[in-house]
Amino acid sequence: MTQTPQVSQVPQPEPVLAGVRNFRDVGGLPAADGRRVRRGVLYRSGHLAKATSEDAAFLASLGLHTVFDFRNEADVALDGPDVALDGVRLVNLPLTDPAHGAEFWRMVRDGDLAQLRAALGDGQGARRMADTYREIVLTRTAEHSQVLHALAEDSVPALMHCAAGKDRAGLSVAVTLLALGVERADIERDYLISAAPHRRYRYRRAEGAAGGLSPEVGELLGPLFDARLEYLAAAFTAIEEEWGTADAYLTRGLDFGPHARERLRSRMLDG
Repeated sequence: MTQTPQVSQVPQPEPVLAGVRNFRDVGGLPAADGRRVRRGVLYRSGHLAKATSEDAAFLASLGLHTVFDFRNEADVALDGPDVALDGVRLVNLPLTDPAHGAEFWRMVRDGDLAQLRAALGDGQGARRMADTYREIVLTRTAEHSQVLHALAEDSVPALMHCAAGKDRAGLSVAVTLLALGVERADIERDYLISAAPHRRYRYRRAEGAAGGLSPEVGELLGPLFDARLEYLAAAFTAIEEEWGTADAYLTRGLDFGPHARERLRSRMLDG
């Protein structure tokens, strides 16, 4: 018989981590059958590459089984590999192709104002983000299936992260919450927590890049680092267009049917 992790349901103060941005416990959200997501079984954050020794000690204290790192090779080259946590399994599961967008992100760091305006002006940045969310949902079904099956079998407590902790991790958390029976409005509420200014990914511009970090550059780049409901809505719309319902998406798209969902819920919901 599967053993259910014994975790506290008492809300804890959110930790302030010096080198890890956007960290939080997803527990407490209302889910299926009037139950709630257990505290201490699912966390989300930005990358762990810059975690301090104190941050690492805190993360180690959580009793994590698995860290899911959704970054690709380009992300790791930019920020570095995750710090090692003793006894914790690290699963690197890129949700975008390592070469996808490499030239684009070089332009973000190095491009002049004319390049940024051409690539991101007139709403192009926001459209790019919405298209990326849609693409991930439609093309990364095998990866999301792998995550859900791992969580249902043995991989909790788990931490999911990407670079900023809002897009690839945000979608993976959203898919997990769908499988747990969390309503869309509550999934959106959790997603929007990443919009808080202190949680944002600190992007860098190359020294001497034309325009630097001027207000106009910030406005052009802003959509790439925002958490906006229109992005998550693009993913939900893709699910509806391709599979019709969340249930069909989970069952047919992710090969994660009712029995698997019940195993997941027994592990991750209270009661």
